[in-house]
Amino acid sequence: MGFFKQTVRDLPLHHGKHYRILIRVDYNVPLKDGKVSDDLRIRAGLPTLQYLLEHGCSLVLISHLGRPDGHDLACSLEPAADRLSELLGQKVLFVDDTVGDAAFQAVKKAPAGSVVVLQNLRFDTREEENDMDYAKAIARVAQADFFVQDGFGVVHRAHSSTEAMTHLLPSAAGLLLEKEYTTITEAMENPARPFVAVLGGAKVSDKIKVVERFVKMADTVLIGGAMANTFLDYKGYSVGASKVEEGQKETLDGIYKAAQEKSGGDVDSFVVLPSDVAVAPSVDPSEKRTNKDVKDIQPADMALDIGDNSIEHFTSIIAKAGTVIWNGPVGMSDLREFAHGSARIALTLATHPNITSIVGGGDTADFVLKWDAKEGGSFTHVSTGGGASLDLMAGNKLPGVESLLDSR
Repeated sequence: MGFFKQTVRDLPLHHGKHYRILIRVDYNVPLKDGKVSDDLRIRAGLPTLQYLLEHGCSLVLISHLGRPDGHDLACSLEPAADRLSELLGQKVLFVDDTVGDAAFQAVKKAPAGSVVVLQNLRFDTREEENDMDYAKAIARVAQADFFVQDGFGVVHRAHSSTEAMTHLLPSAAGLLLEKEYTTITEAMENPARPFVAVLGGAKVSDKIKVVERFVKMADTVLIGGAMANTFLDYKGYSVGASKVEEGQKETLDGIYKAAQEKSGGDVDSFVVLPSDVAVAPSVDPSEKRTNKDVKDIQPADMALDIGDNSIEHFTSIIAKAGTVIWNGPVGMSDLREFAHGSARIALTLATHPNITSIVGGGDTADFVLKWDAKEGGSFTHVSTGGGASLDLMAGNKLPGVESLLDSR
């Protein structure tokens, strides 16, 4: 299945001519003590940068980081620029602005083959407003021949740097964006069977469309995390002091109706809920896990992970799969005692290399990258995009992809 948009490989980069390329990357990375503490997103985008540098281009990179309120240097992209310099093995010039004359002059003076990183786009409120004037001001600074969209984590949003910019410069996809899009789409639409979806995380409402689509496409759907509490509550179990999302009856009615039709009546072995959970009286690193059958949850119990029997059941289903898409940890995975379920799912995928394993972005990617000694290499694909991967799995169109040039 070919990608339906032009990529960097389609850009007419004629030998001997110097091109300047504006690239939207996703360097929304965690910082600790002024340094990047997880560089997955920076590393994932390197092939695009290296391809363009090998073709003699100069690069101007733009990204956001965090949710700054104005010019907040705690969200500066300078640490990301420093890390990129180490990874590329060449000097990267950081400019503390996205518009204005100082930025314009810095880019203009940068020699062929240089890499410039501009400051956090969200220091300017116009970025999230998809403001054409802001896009024009960035394009003026970049003085670019082409725009390349490689920030998969942001293409589900129509912002100045994802949508408006594509109306100003000939625009193509980077290699990361192409890989993310084709890998996830292929797994959803043409999976090796059995196709198992593992869904966790907190809210059903965030993932309604995804759950509905998995009910259509998958052979088994495994539900864990706080989301499972809402499903168990819907099924009439008392889940004690566990987090339950209110107002989801209608949504779950629809999900179960579709699941009933798909499974021919054996709905509980198609949408699989935990049969037991690991509980504690509070969310605290010092708490020990206690396994309880879902029928035996007490009023003071908080379900914080799938239980030991459920772990065995879930992993036995996963081990026989051809394709597994995993989106959302199945417990409080940042607490060691309640990360057992997520760790065993990761281990099952890592030890069955014949399974096409796709790990959705956000918390799930953060968890497996900390867990995996191979930094994600134990899985077929670890996505760099949380909301974008969810939207793509749900079958939604992504504004930052739709607006790129169509493939020839």
